Amino acid sequence: MRTYVHKPKHHNKIPAILFYSEIFQQTCPIERAARFMAGQGYAVLVPEVFHELNPIGTVLGYDVPGRDKGNADKATKDVQSYDSDNSAMVEYLGKQDWYNGNLGAMGFCIGGHLAFRAALQPEVKASACFYATDLHNNNIPNKPNQHSMERLADIKGELMMIWGKQDNHVSTEGRVAVYHKLLAANVNFTWHEFNGQHAFMRDEDERYDAQLELITYQLALQMFSRTL
Repeated sequence: MRTYVHKPKHHNKIPAILFYSEIFQQTCPIERAARFMAGQGYAVLVPEVFHELNPIGTVLGYDVPGRDKGNADKATKDVQSYDSDNSAMVEYLGKQDWYNGNLGAMGFCIGGHLAFRAALQPEVKASACFYATDLHNNNIPNKPNQHSMERLADIKGELMMIWGKQDNHVSTEGRVAVYHKLLAANVNFTWHEFNGQHAFMRDEDERYDAQLELITYQLALQMFSRTL
């Protein structure tokens, strides 16, 4: 699994963040976001989320063919493979002399769901989930008994859920359902909804909102500085 590692140049021990991309893998906006987080003092690991299904180094375009291929990969990959991907990155970090043992997760779109999924790992202390898709339904994973929302008892760290109210991928009813399930499971989480569209963090998209980007980065960084 190719995993891009962005980190400060100094050699001090630092916390790490597992950073999950959209279905398009490490595009230029994702790389810039990862480097921004690394600039705040974290080692940021960006895995190729569909590494089993594409040649190493694949980056899908922000166009119809890229979207169709990414959605097909999303439907094909088994959810338990994401868990083994997470375990592999945790194992890798444990061998690095620059890692201080504090781990978080972050992601956009499907990556928001994967950051949520990473929170099932006991090592993950905090996860920032940006407009996470498919938490409110069973599109990911294919097996209902393995769905992330069926394993809330496994989440021991803190969650931050960030949403755009005009997101056409996650309905108001879907967000409400997720919220109430988190409450019922007594998960430690914060909940933030903004007037924004899906992909408002993507700085090459017409839906990009620079003000929301700044606000939500601040929210995530505050959580990570407190927990990691």
